[in-house]
Amino acid sequence: MFRLLTIELHKLKYNKSAKVISIVYFSLICFIAFIVSIEFNFGGVNFRVADQGIFNFPYVWHFNSWMTAWLKIFFAIVIVSIVANEYSNRTLKQNLIDGLSKREFLTSKVLTVLLFSFISTIFLFAISLILGLIFSDYNEFSIIFSDLEYLFAYFLKLFSFFSFCMFIAFLVKKSAFALGFLGLWQVIEGLIAILFQYIKVKTGTDLFESVYNFLPLNAMSDLIEEPFTRLGAVQSVATQLGEDISSNYEVPILSVLIVMAWSALFIYWSYLILKKRDL
Repeated sequence: MFRLLTIELHKLKYNKSAKVISIVYFSLICFIAFIVSIEFNFGGVNFRVADQGIFNFPYVWHFNSWMTAWLKIFFAIVIVSIVANEYSNRTLKQNLIDGLSKREFLTSKVLTVLLFSFISTIFLFAISLILGLIFSDYNEFSIIFSDLEYLFAYFLKLFSFFSFCMFIAFLVKKSAFALGFLGLWQVIEGLIAILFQYIKVKTGTDLFESVYNFLPLNAMSDLIEEPFTRLGAVQSVATQLGEDISSNYEVPILSVLIVMAWSALFIYWSYLILKKRDL
């Protein structure tokens, strides 16, 4: 496996677009962290987002995992491009001629997906830990390292999403078409949600729990619940207004299982495409 990963890293070494996008991805995470830590002055009132409790342990793991997951599209572009380039540059056929089996070739791509997901998770852990140690009101060891399941959910979300991107790239072979298909699928799931909401209003039949929650992108989204209503300030305002906005913020086991199943399917379908397609 190390040999296969080494081959992929060698290819990435000479992929300028992958380098640039990766740098932009990690820079954006650092930039966001920097912006929210700056103190602004509005009409004589000093305000800093970091003082609102978003970097308190263990909330910081939840908040940063949810926020950073929105940037996964940058790495998705890299995943799509490295697969599509294998076709456009004919390196896929050359690798097979040189003795690499189709299974080994796919394994090298899956290892790359794993590596990107792992590096991103480690980077998120380091940034969140630093921000928490600087701004958090709670620095007890037991509190700092609680709720780390959000990092696992973040890793799984990235791995599944990148596996989806890899499958699409194998399917259509062109970067632009693959990214277009990814956007189209997002629209399709959105339209399905609207349709199911209409059916629920008209007939009382709820298809969200039984059908919609099993769709791939929605299942990935369900791994990490939005964190804003968990903030004490938001909860206090809601209580004063007589609203109950409490929710279950735990990582849903069902969503974890669904996303794992989709990840396995994406990898298996990618292998079937490689196995059956005339290269």
